[in-house]
Amino acid sequence: MTRPTTLAIAIGALLLLGSAGHFASPSVRAQTRGEAVWNQRTPWGDPDLQGEWTSEGEYGVPMERPVQFGTRAFLTDAEYAKRLDEVRIRDERDLERVDVLSGKVDGPNAPIPHWREYNTTSRRTSLIIDPPDGRLPARVAQARPVPVQRCGSLQRGEPCDTYTDYGLGVRCIVHGGGFPDAMFPAVYNANMRIMQADGFVAITYELIHDTRIIPLNSDRPPLSPGLRMYMGDARGRWEGTTLVVETTNLKATTRGSSPGLRLIERFTRTGRDSIQYRVTFIDPATWTAPWTAALDLRARPADAGVFEYACHEGNHGMRYMLAASRLADQASPAERPPSVEGK
Repeated sequence: MTRPTTLAIAIGALLLLGSAGHFASPSVRAQTRGEAVWNQRTPWGDPDLQGEWTSEGEYGVPMERPVQFGTRAFLTDAEYAKRLDEVRIRDERDLERVDVLSGKVDGPNAPIPHWREYNTTSRRTSLIIDPPDGRLPARVAQARPVPVQRCGSLQRGEPCDTYTDYGLGVRCIVHGGGFPDAMFPAVYNANMRIMQADGFVAITYELIHDTRIIPLNSDRPPLSPGLRMYMGDARGRWEGTTLVVETTNLKATTRGSSPGLRLIERFTRTGRDSIQYRVTFIDPATWTAPWTAALDLRARPADAGVFEYACHEGNHGMRYMLAASRLADQASPAERPPSVEGK
């Protein structure tokens, strides 16, 4: 049997297992909620990462650490209480029922309240944990500029000239730039399902609904640099109970990175309901040193579900958004919507 045939069969089996809700057998996965170390295995002997997970609790944590925290990675009790109070105020404001017909909408281009899913619980001061100050390393002189999305998705950059002015998410292609953005929480759908088969791990993301297929211990030659994908070319291996995934050949350049960006992920299950996630960005053509961000993934109820993200609004709506931009071109300056410069 050829390698492509084997891969196709494995992928099909993973998707069938996921849709049916069948993972490793209950006898293998059984674990009491109070155990400190997760040591359960799949029937073929790999550490078991399977289930539905969310990074929602990290929503609102800044990528870079505010300077007042220095090298302190977590909030004090008093600071955490203040964050939770700010979250309560935020939720009362953002989740308040909106009377659209009255025109009293705080953010007319924002998601409607019942779409939002963010329950910030993290005590982190930043998602970046290395360098120790939680700040991005300096950019090298020849680094590409950080791209700026001008139109759509709360950017208020209209009128827009072409569909390429809109981000990939607005166009219903991928969340952010694909991977690694798919791992980080947005205002909703920060959920994912991890499935495993012998020799493969698959991660299905609810937001835009992409699935990454990660072969383990693959002896396949590296892809040509000319072949690029939004989710990249991933290869995984086990280091003890940690899944280590190296990804290259990314199509989008996150944070102005170069085509040579290499990402190293580490998934470590620390309990029945928790996975410790780390991702290291390695790109000497962009930053003076590697840097690492972290997330805590929390288990979701078994019946929560990872739902289809039927992202058609940006597809069907694109011609209407551009048509509205052409109308805005004809409007007087006083009638035009606020631009990025005018925010």
